[in-house]
Amino acid sequence: MENILKGAYDLHVHSGPDIMPRKFDDLELAERIKNSGMNGYVMKSHYFNTAQRGYLVKKIVPDCDAIGAIALNQSVGGINSLAVEMAARSGAKLVWFPTTDSENEMSYVDFEDKNKKLAFWAKIVKELKDQQVNVPTINILKNNELIPEAVEVLKTIAKYNMILATGHLSHDETFALVKKANELGVKNIIITHVDFPTTFYSVEEQLELASYGAYMEHCYVTWKSGKVDFSETVRQIRALTPEKVILSTDSGQGSNPFPDECLKEFSEKLMENGFTYDEIRTMIVDNPKKLLGVE
Repeated sequence: MENILKGAYDLHVHSGPDIMPRKFDDLELAERIKNSGMNGYVMKSHYFNTAQRGYLVKKIVPDCDAIGAIALNQSVGGINSLAVEMAARSGAKLVWFPTTDSENEMSYVDFEDKNKKLAFWAKIVKELKDQQVNVPTINILKNNELIPEAVEVLKTIAKYNMILATGHLSHDETFALVKKANELGVKNIIITHVDFPTTFYSVEEQLELASYGAYMEHCYVTWKSGKVDFSETVRQIRALTPEKVILSTDSGQGSNPFPDECLKEFSEKLMENGFTYDEIRTMIVDNPKKLLGVE
């Protein structure tokens, strides 16, 4: 059987350099991506526009399509259309709405529970709070309507034909965002890790979001870390069909494998659960390429 990873893209990788420790930096990863037969990956930082990194990586490892992106957390000004404009002009192709700074995500964090281990990003928030540095949470709705800043970001995404990813928003925020994005001509939409605990969507909700042209993202790290049972991931993918799904890794943490290893394991487990080679390829090659607009 042909290498199942040939031509694949991972649209959700936490590579270094970053504020928190990462398993690999972009140069190390780019060599692995090239050697695995994959086409490329999207570099995700919760804090910075990564497009400049992508440009340099492609200069050094031209056979790896290292793609820049931006996440709209407070370090880039939050819901900031100018930041998206500059990211697009520097080559970024994907925009995540707030992740670690979203009101929804922060509502799940308990800084007072000494027995609960905080995620690296939450430790950073706590450090800043302890230093009296304010990091406001972000909600893109006001009186059940999208805030004007969010609409401007969507217009910029549409102008540059970028990918909109929903990040860690609440369901109400996500539905309002996707509907408005559809109205404004945003053609490429990802619902971020739909089976993750803080962003968990029912199959019925996913089908409604898919009716607006959105793709559902399932990430290796979600089930591998025990945040969802793999049987639920399988059930959701089968209900939506592979034509409306992308497989990503969300990898980069020291405890997890490299992205190529993650995607290979994810693919093999899905095949053990009845998915075909062609269906896997749809989710790791065809659909990511459609979103990125690459041949």
